[in-house]
Amino acid sequence: MKSWMSFLLPDDEYKERKMLYFFSEGAILLFLSLFVMLIGNKSLHLDAQTILLVAMGIFLFYVSGRYILSGIEYTDISTERAYKKELKATIMKTVGFIAIFLTIYLIIIGVPTSLNKWLEISGLLASVSVVKFLSTYISLKRSYQKNKELL
Repeated sequence: MKSWMSFLLPDDEYKERKMLYFFSEGAILLFLSLFVMLIGNKSLHLDAQTILLVAMGIFLFYVSGRYILSGIEYTDISTERAYKKELKATIMKTVGFIAIFLTIYLIIIGVPTSLNKWLEISGLLASVSVVKFLSTYISLKRSYQKNKELL
């Protein structure tokens, strides 16, 4: 079945079905969180921007977390050799991300002049890189374990 959101879904039927479950579960959590915030808004005094950001964060973190923990991303990783090769590729992608991000940042924003600015950009870059690496590593590890069990 084709819909306007088909471009978000993978071509593999199993992955597509799992992703639809994740989106559906995320939508239900989004609805429930908005309902709870609507009721609790009188005592919490949250503005609309905060409510929307929290709701979007809940949806994005839930769907992303479910996808990462499901082990469906790397369907072809079933041997230890393939796992180690993909792990090395993940490390290289993370290092490449750091280099590209830093280069683009320095071109667009310019070279930071104070130590404080260097610490800010280093902290941001380290945080994003660690999250990127860990999410890919966890997904790879889960996929490898799942594929190994299927053999």
